[in-house]
Amino acid sequence: MKTALTIAGSDSSGGAGIQADMKTMTANGVYAMSAVTALTAQNTTGVTDILESTPHFLGEQLDAIFTDIFPDAVKIGMVSSADLIVVIAEKLKQYKAKNIVVDPVMVATSGAKLLRDDAVEALCRELLPLAAVLTPNIPEAEILSGMTITDATGMEAAAKYISEKYGCAVLCKGGHKVNDADDLLWRNGFGKWFHGKRIDNPNTHGTGCTLSSAIASNLAKGYDLDESVERAKEYISGALAAMLDLGHGSGPMNHMFALKGALSLIHISGCDLIRCGLPAGNGLAVPGHPADGPGPVPGWYRLRHDVGAGHDPHPPAHRLQHHLRLLDTPDAAGPAV
Repeated sequence: MKTALTIAGSDSSGGAGIQADMKTMTANGVYAMSAVTALTAQNTTGVTDILESTPHFLGEQLDAIFTDIFPDAVKIGMVSSADLIVVIAEKLKQYKAKNIVVDPVMVATSGAKLLRDDAVEALCRELLPLAAVLTPNIPEAEILSGMTITDATGMEAAAKYISEKYGCAVLCKGGHKVNDADDLLWRNGFGKWFHGKRIDNPNTHGTGCTLSSAIASNLAKGYDLDESVERAKEYISGALAAMLDLGHGSGPMNHMFALKGALSLIHISGCDLIRCGLPAGNGLAVPGHPADGPGPVPGWYRLRHDVGAGHDPHPPAHRLQHHLRLLDTPDAAGPAV
């Protein structure tokens, strides 16, 4: 099983931070680990207190992880002090970490700055040059580039500048009323747009954490960056479209939207079989049975391995609809082995 590490703060309400990262990594089929940079007292209405890890303790966490279960990808989220950033950079270089995704958490959804100026400088100096990809939102891209972004052309100019300055790929995320659901990936001197459908859901707490963790998960599984971004956008669209509504403020998404409790994956003699007994409107489509229809025929399904090169033979639940094939003779007792 592939592995991924999140280095970020804890969100006590579970919607963002390491909690969102670990849910996302698990839902995307990798083993999730964490190194905590800070504890927050937080819910859907805001943050009331923060307790930072010491640089020594953060270093100890990273040593414990890298010397035992080496991560196939690393996602870095909220790191609020320069001292912590320096420790992270030292450990990533010491252990030759790979597939590093940096979500430069610098500006809150409200527009408030989350990093002191010395921490911003340390982030740019120490971490950004180590990244495989950065995932700034519009305000963060403006800080990193020193530009004002008001349209797609501005996104392209900022992403190009950041990529060339720090020597890494940049996924400049739409939003903030600029190309709302469209993201721009800039690398190696060229840009590629990933277009998405805007989902009218006011509960968007943790979207940045979730997208960057999903990208890291797919990089860990061996997908290239373009495919990892595409799969991550597909995943976050599903989490938003589930329309979870919790809390009194901007609530969390449903990271486990595809986990309905009615699917069980088992391995028999090398064959991947799924027991499927899903209710109507379950959101999981199989051939001949649309997601909003009566649901698939209850029975045993086999994972298809003839869907073409490049598809994950062990997909996360939200991609199973592309891989299911009903057995010719479904049997409630299970297929003969």
